[in-house]
Parts: sequence; C-alpha cells; structure tokens
Amino acid sequence: MPSWKMGRKAALLGAELLWPPVPIPWLLRDDFRQPPGDVVVAAGEPAVLECVPPRGHPEPSVSWKKNGARLSDKDERLTIRGGKLMLASTRKSDAGIYVCVATNVVGERDSEPAELVVFERPAFGKRPLNQAVLVEGTVEFPCEVVGDPRPVARWRKEEGEMPPGRWEVLPNNTLRISRLRAEDEGTYTCVADNSVGRSEASGTLTVHVPPQLVTGPRDQTVAPGQSVTFQCQSKGNPPPAVFWQKEGSQTLLFPGQPPHPAGRFSVSPGGAMTIAAVQPADAGYYLCQAISVAGSVLAKARLDVEEALAEHRPPVIRRGPANQTVLPVGATAWLPCWVGGGGPPVSVGWLKDGSTLVGAQPRASLLENGTLQITGLRVTDSGHYECVATSSVGETRWDDVASRTTPPQISMHLPPGVLPGPPSTPVVTNITKSSVTLSWKGNKDSSATDVTSYIVEAFRYHTGVLSGCRGDVVAWCHPAMGHPCSLAARRWVAHGRQWQLTWRVRPTR
Repeated sequence: MPSWKMGRKAALLGAELLWPPVPIPWLLRDDFRQPPGDVVVAAGEPAVLECVPPRGHPEPSVSWKKNGARLSDKDERLTIRGGKLMLASTRKSDAGIYVCVATNVVGERDSEPAELVVFERPAFGKRPLNQAVLVEGTVEFPCEVVGDPRPVARWRKEEGEMPPGRWEVLPNNTLRISRLRAEDEGTYTCVADNSVGRSEASGTLTVHVPPQLVTGPRDQTVAPGQSVTFQCQSKGNPPPAVFWQKEGSQTLLFPGQPPHPAGRFSVSPGGAMTIAAVQPADAGYYLCQAISVAGSVLAKARLDVEEALAEHRPPVIRRGPANQTVLPVGATAWLPCWVGGGGPPVSVGWLKDGSTLVGAQPRASLLENGTLQITGLRVTDSGHYECVATSSVGETRWDDVASRTTPPQISMHLPPGVLPGPPSTPVVTNITKSSVTLSWKGNKDSSATDVTSYIVEAFRYHTGVLSGCRGDVVAWCHPAMGHPCSLAARRWVAHGRQWQLTWRVRPTR
C-alpha cells in the first residue's frame, strides 16, 4: 500500500501521524552491541561464541568467519542461532580466530576477532602392556603421552612401593626396572596430567622364576614287597609341573594320574612318587623333572632292591701293583689297580704304610683307571703301598687278592758316590714383618752333583736357652730357583716374648 494511503487511513482512525509521512533511512551501525569473546574449551566439549550485531535498518543478519573464511551452516556440528555460534563437540582443528559478521542492505560489519582455544586432555600414543619377564631380567613399560598443554607423566605401583634403587624413568617416560625380583610383580600405572585433565594407563608385570627343587629325591634301598617314596617338592613362578620317569622308560608319571602300572606307582599333588609292593624289576634310576615356561630342573635317585644286591660280589681287582725296587730320585712311578666285574659303582683308594695317600701328598695322583702316579720321587716315598677297591657290598685289597704276606713296596736307590756336602753358612739378606730372606752357596768341594733341593730348618731361643726345632719354619728350596730363599715365619712372637731364630741349611737328594 502507498505511504500516503496509509497516512490517510491512520488519520481516519484518529491516529496522530505526521503528514506527509517521513521515510525511515536504511542504516547499519559500526559498534556491535556484544562482540564475541575468547573461549577456551577442552576437546570434546561444546563451545559457544556469542555475538549481538550492531543496530541497523533493516535488522542485520549474523554469519561467522574462521581464520578469514566464511563458515558454512551445512556442517552438522555448527549451529548459528540468534547470533550465537555453537559447536557441539570441539576438535583440535576447531581452534582459530573467529569473527562475527553483521549484514544488511547497507553492507557488512566485522566484529573484533575472538580466539577459540581447544586444549586436549592427556592421551596415550603408546600405552604400557602386560609383560612376563624372567627373574634378574630387565623390563620396560612405554608411556608416550600427548596433549595440550604438554602433559607431565609419572609412575606408581598399585598396592606397593616402586623397587628401591632398581627403577628409572627414561626421557620418553618409559619405566625401566632392572634386576627383577619375584616381589616386583604387580601393576604399574602411568599417570599423565595437564591443566585440562588427567589420564592413566596400566600394565601388569609377571616375574617368572625358574623351577627349583625344595626337597629332592635321594637314593634308597628297600626289601621286596615294601613301599618306597621319593620326594620331589619344587617351587617357581609360574608353579612348575612335576612328572617322574624311570631311566630307560618312555612312560611319564604325573600327579593325579591313575596309578600305573598295576596300581603300584602314583605321584602325589606335591610331586612325591610312591612305589607300592616293590619288586626286583623296579630297581634303577628314577628321574624327577619340574618344568614351566621359565625353565626346568632335573634330579634323579636310585632305587636298589635288597634281593638284587645279594647277587653282587665285592669288587674284583684284575691287575694290581708289583714291587718296584730300583727307582732313581726324581723319576715317576705308576702302580696299577684295575678293577673289573659288574655290580655297584666302585671307588679306588691307596694306602701308604697303612695311611691314606691321595690327597695328603701333592705329588701323588689317582688316574681314571685306578692307577696311582707319583711324580718327582724322593727317598721318603719308599714304603708299602696298598690298593683298596670299595663298593656298597664290600671291600677288596690287592694283597688279599694276591695272598701276599706284604703289600707291594717302592724302594729308592741312591747311586754310588759321595753324599752331598753342606752348603755355606746361610746369611740373612732381608727381614720383614712376615718373612726372612736367606742366601747361601753350594759346596764346591763335594763330588755329588745330584743335589735336588735344600731343607731350611729354624731353631728358636729365648733367654739364651735352645727351644729346639719345632717345625715352625721349614722350607724346600731348589737350586734351579736360585739360592736366595724367602721363608714365611710363624709364631715368632708369643705372649709378648721376642724369639731369636737360628737357621740351618742342609742339602737333600
């Protein structure tokens, strides 16, 4: 309707209007009644930027720009209503500079820019995983965290303390634990914090311990018809499985397995094997094995049945030693003692003049076939030697086998010639708190050329009275080593008394 007609119609109705009517100008002010402000949100949360446009005629519409580009209302996450820009679920990519745009027929007005900051809660790029590691090994739990602001990570052990002195956090937040122990088992949690929130991720550590025998089996001897039990108690993590096997047999016996064979063999839940109504055929070695993913351990024991033992005889010496009457000083003597015949294991030993030899004399050794070897023979090695073969059913001596009145003997022979003469008087060349060094010269006038060593004897005096040679200091010194001889002195000072020592040197052959 024309404006003059509207004015006339209003006048007819009694309205007081200006006539002729004044046209209202189109306009769009510059100042926004409410410009948008900066907004900070966490990713995933809604964000609202408010804007009330400037006054204008006609009333301006509102749109938005992000980083200079106009936003489309086709994005399902965006809603523009009453000038407000609403984002239902913010993303990190939504962060930026936003401008509110007011538009009418006059033109456009841009508001002051507002920043939308989208922070991110801590998130894990790499999370700790459940792990199983052998005892004394090393384990690493990764913990790669991202977020804005940058999160700070720390570790804790659930229901316990961190292993003291054996753990460290690497620059990438990885937890490393060294020299693992069984008590290190548990759950380890990585905690990441920033100003937006906190996140946690956990991994469980299992420490595998190889099987160990707490109580192992031992050799046993029983009579036929009796029952016998072999222990095999084990421990480890995870708990090992225990089974038994007779050496040479393919049959395995497990705990809880039906008795085998004929109901005489059984294994308890604790690993002990029982054989009921033992028979002679049951004799032999039995193997107990404890096995798990961490390793295995094996032990064996022998079962002897008395009836079977009765068939064995004492050891038989097939070849024994013979007299060796002419042996030069420094030579090597071999005395054979070969044991034969079946039966239980046999050990061979030697006696010299009725006393045990091997182990007491460093120059005497026992070869694998029972032969006695004596190196660097001396006059003192002369004597009666006896071979002794021992087993679980008896003992045999070579002189008994040969029905000899005296055991074999070694006699040392010195070749004709003059006995070695005495060396020069020993001279003390050095004294320390624990040793004395002596030096002397051999006897040039002696025609004996086979001096092999010198014996140094020490006498001690107190208040001028000879105490005698007590064996406190005795040493063997060989010419090849040079005549200076260093001796370790014992019991020089006793009960506060100072002893004076006198030395004597004599040669030996």
